[in-house]
Amino acid sequence: MKERIVQIIPAIKDPKTRRLLAENKRRKVAAYARVSTDSEEQKTSYVAQIDYYTNYINSHKDWDFVKVYTDEGISGTNIKKRYGFQEMIDDAEAGKIDLIVTKSISRFARNTVDTLTTVRTLKEIGVEVFFEKENIHTLDTSGELLITIMSSIAQEESRSISENITWGQRKRFADGKVTLPYSHFLGFEKGNGDFPIVNESQAVIVRRIYKEFLNGKTPCMIANILTQEGIPTPAGKTKWRPSTISSILQNEKYKGSAILQKEYTLDFLTKKMKKNEGEVPQYYIEHSHEAIVSPEIFEAVQLELKRRKEMGKSYSGNSIFSTRIVCGDCGGYYGSKVWHSNSKYRRTIWQCNNKFKNGEHCSTSHLDEEAIRTAFITAFNKLLSQRDELLENCRIMQEVLTDTTEIDEKIEELYSDIEIIEELIKKAIIENTMKAQDQEEFSHKYSKLETRHSKAVKSLKSLEAERQRKEEQAEAIGAFMFQLKENDEPLTDFDERLWLHMIDRVVIYHDEKMQFFFKGGTEVTI
Repeated sequence: MKERIVQIIPAIKDPKTRRLLAENKRRKVAAYARVSTDSEEQKTSYVAQIDYYTNYINSHKDWDFVKVYTDEGISGTNIKKRYGFQEMIDDAEAGKIDLIVTKSISRFARNTVDTLTTVRTLKEIGVEVFFEKENIHTLDTSGELLITIMSSIAQEESRSISENITWGQRKRFADGKVTLPYSHFLGFEKGNGDFPIVNESQAVIVRRIYKEFLNGKTPCMIANILTQEGIPTPAGKTKWRPSTISSILQNEKYKGSAILQKEYTLDFLTKKMKKNEGEVPQYYIEHSHEAIVSPEIFEAVQLELKRRKEMGKSYSGNSIFSTRIVCGDCGGYYGSKVWHSNSKYRRTIWQCNNKFKNGEHCSTSHLDEEAIRTAFITAFNKLLSQRDELLENCRIMQEVLTDTTEIDEKIEELYSDIEIIEELIKKAIIENTMKAQDQEEFSHKYSKLETRHSKAVKSLKSLEAERQRKEEQAEAIGAFMFQLKENDEPLTDFDERLWLHMIDRVVIYHDEKMQFFFKGGTEVTI
């Protein structure tokens, strides 16, 4: 038997960098620096970090300086918006970097998953990361375990900071302190002690938006008018969007009140925001700051928004009479028609849009605009003759509607019942998984509980809808009373503002009778 011969084949690659040993004499080194706020103190730190790492890398004779990659004013909880960080990773993958030096794991990333994923990606291509504070070299055998531990600690620190910030915000909410995104909020500016004050030059535009809407125009129409006139948007742009107008019309801050915590942070890592639908407390503050529009005008707008929404695509803002005059025969809306359009006898009349449809003609007559105006003056003056009695009746009705004690008690009982039923369902499911049971009996029991739950939820939704309906009716009566108090003199001329603020609909009957339905429920027949 021949003598065994062992021949050693020398390593030609570094086990850490996986590069040829001949190439390991010099290393291409970069640094990463980040600060998470834009404060002056942090800016000083940011500049100092760049200067430090430039000198640090150049002080090593076997290192070639590549670049200091930076992110300024960016949170470390997620790497998606850290463009300096992403550029560094791209350059590392392109073979431009052998070693990355950074201050600490918390400067690199506060998300454990991001940290480990990035480190492993770099490790696979032989790029090392050196964390100075923790003295961790990622290509060492113990590096990954230490990184996992340290980055988890950093993530918990980030969670703690986020929770502290959230607690501070909610404390300010509970104390009634209102802050606004002033650079994107039309009509207000920051006053003393972070208190919002009215910017009168912008408030004029806000009041105009409310007025134009109550005068019958749609958000789209208003947006086009403001764009054509070159009026800048809240964000300083030239093109207004209908959604911006709708947002202004529905923001309670314009009436001097504030609902706080409309949104909340769903995840401290992603910073994803979610609309608050009861998951966390909200805070409603009345008279929190000076109003731009009166509460009455604001509520009138909310009622009009609701009316138009219920009408769907039927609403038109082309005339103050659009979608307010109804046919007593078919329930359809009256629309405008031009007669004798090419002659001196040209005039605009209003008639039922369905008058000549479906083979059966509506018997209601057409009206000219002057007849509508005259009838409204008569109806309003008839209303005014009973003003004091009407106001007292409205006040009593408002008190009845705003007293929701009985409904609130029933809602509270249903919430309690639903909670109990859900616990019983949960208990039944757990018992069924823990021990053998007759499945037919279990199914019957489960079905009964589910039926009880569905019935309770349905009743709850019905009661909540009734409560909302009563509140809206009370608000409508309040708006009606406001207009009646403000206008105590008989009308001699048609008033567009009163028509738009007070009329819900006018029903036209075949015998030329006109029934005026005022907002708040009062009816007058002419």
